[in-house]
Amino acid sequence: MTVSPPPTEAAEAAEPSGAGQPSGAAEPSGAAEPSGAGQPSGAAEPSGAAEGSGATESCGAAERSGAAASCGAAESAGPTAPVDVDVVDLYLKHIGSGRAVMGRVMGGMAEVRSEGAWIHADDGRRFLDFGGYGVFILGHRHPAVVEAVHRQIDTHPLASRVFLEPVAARAAQALAAHTPPGVDYVHFVNSGAEATEAALKLARAHGRTSVITTRRGFHGKTLGALSVTANATYQTPFQPLLPDVTQVDYDDPADLEQALAPRRDRACVIVEPVQGEGGVRIPRPGYLRQVRALCSTYGALLVVDEIQTGMGRLGTWWGVDAEGVRPDVLLAGKGLSGGVVPIAAMAATAEAYGPFSRDPYLHTSTFGASPIACAAALATVRAMEAENTVARAAALGLRLRAAVREVCAPYRGGLVREVRGQGLLIGIEFAEEQAVGELLLELIARGVLVNHSLNSTRVLRLTPPAVVDDEELDLFLTTLAEALHSTAGRMSG
Repeated sequence: MTVSPPPTEAAEAAEPSGAGQPSGAAEPSGAAEPSGAGQPSGAAEPSGAAEGSGATESCGAAERSGAAASCGAAESAGPTAPVDVDVVDLYLKHIGSGRAVMGRVMGGMAEVRSEGAWIHADDGRRFLDFGGYGVFILGHRHPAVVEAVHRQIDTHPLASRVFLEPVAARAAQALAAHTPPGVDYVHFVNSGAEATEAALKLARAHGRTSVITTRRGFHGKTLGALSVTANATYQTPFQPLLPDVTQVDYDDPADLEQALAPRRDRACVIVEPVQGEGGVRIPRPGYLRQVRALCSTYGALLVVDEIQTGMGRLGTWWGVDAEGVRPDVLLAGKGLSGGVVPIAAMAATAEAYGPFSRDPYLHTSTFGASPIACAAALATVRAMEAENTVARAAALGLRLRAAVREVCAPYRGGLVREVRGQGLLIGIEFAEEQAVGELLLELIARGVLVNHSLNSTRVLRLTPPAVVDDEELDLFLTTLAEALHSTAGRMSG
């Protein structure tokens, strides 16, 4: 299946798709070819695993995650793939029975190697990675990032935290060169949830103790971050959470203003430019500008969570760039790691960052801003600059979105409700939740990985790397077409 730019957007998508491909990327091979007869061969039967492991709620766990809509979906998916019993046993004994069962549902493979757009399993198969939860904008093991990390390991991987750390300083400078004007101060942490925690603490340091978040927003699962992640499934077991947290409708400035009015000068607003886990929900043009204006009017601190949408994922460095919005605090993560070493960041204006700037011990972490992680972040920014990754993501996103819509067209109004997206963050919304689990298993069986959406169980999410080439793109689209055909047949049967 040949992919061409949509006729009305050909000029925007004119950049060659092969540019900037890391030398470590693999060439597609028959390893990812369809398994035949429209039946997934890599999906295992979860019911027996659940009985053997004591994971009596495995079906419920699958339903909640969207990864497998029911035990019936997995049971009908075909024969069991080879399973490394030792790994499963270790998961059962030391990590968790639910995770072990979900591993079986997904086919029982253990991932052991990766490069470019590909992940290799212990059974010899390889998988085209169009998932990764937004982490791999540069693909797996980008050569420049790997080299920088190796070099840092050979010299000084972790710091004493007594002296200044030059790698952290250079990484902060590199990142600040691409943040909105004035968002110049950077606090590095180890994960996106930690970045959210830092922002909530910074808001409290300014007296903004009332937090406003959006329904179906996702900002992490640590206690503070969970308080602003609007999903009762994850919140209820851990209540009470942070007090004075208000949920408003996404893309609804009037609802936000109603919440802000009684909280003048004591509110913090946290919002995503596009809701990723919320099902790739894209607000109407001008929404972020309205949020910024309302926060300024009512004296609220504006935190924009770009952990998933930033670092080129939307075809711009940040989702706020499209509307020229400057937040008080911007959260980065996922792609900042270069797909090699986990790292995230909270960036802020000088005024907002003041409390942390004046007292360096107000909010600290032993491993935050470690030299090895900052080396990865610095190399990531440099690689994105050198390879024009942001422009590639924009061009490739236009092509992919148009092609996915074409593949899904025969199922619109039935199995598929909508295809939507921005840059390389694309969602396929289905009429039924079960279809997400069915299609995910079909794709895995054919050697393709995608993601479900935690806060929108009817949406399958695509977050491919910007380094995929034309052959890999064609392979994905052909596989998607075959998987959709098989899923539609099963759902109607």
